[in-house]
Amino acid sequence: MVVRLRLQRFGRTHSPFYRLVAAHSKAPRDGRFFEVLGTYNPIACKQGVKEIRLKTDRLQYWISVGAQPSDRVAWILGKFGVLPPPPTRFSSQSMQAKATDKK
Repeated sequence: MVVRLRLQRFGRTHSPFYRLVAAHSKAPRDGRFFEVLGTYNPIACKQGVKEIRLKTDRLQYWISVGAQPSDRVAWILGKFGVLPPPPTRFSSQSMQAKATDKK
């Protein structure tokens, strides 16, 4: 059984709110899950702060038993020091465009 750490979407249209959950890889995005591991609000408040709450001890447990984070969850966990930051992706097209700009 493959367990994924993923974001589960809540909120209204154009006002997303996410729960970070451990779920079976075949389960739907907003379907069944094993455990809620945190919350993430990507909409900044009046002070310009995006709110995130993580249960780091439970995240470490799920990672230790082999749970695979999704791309976005890996980015969030890398940003907040739970995991090492994922390698940056680059496209060959943008690299070619930058090379032609320098000439």
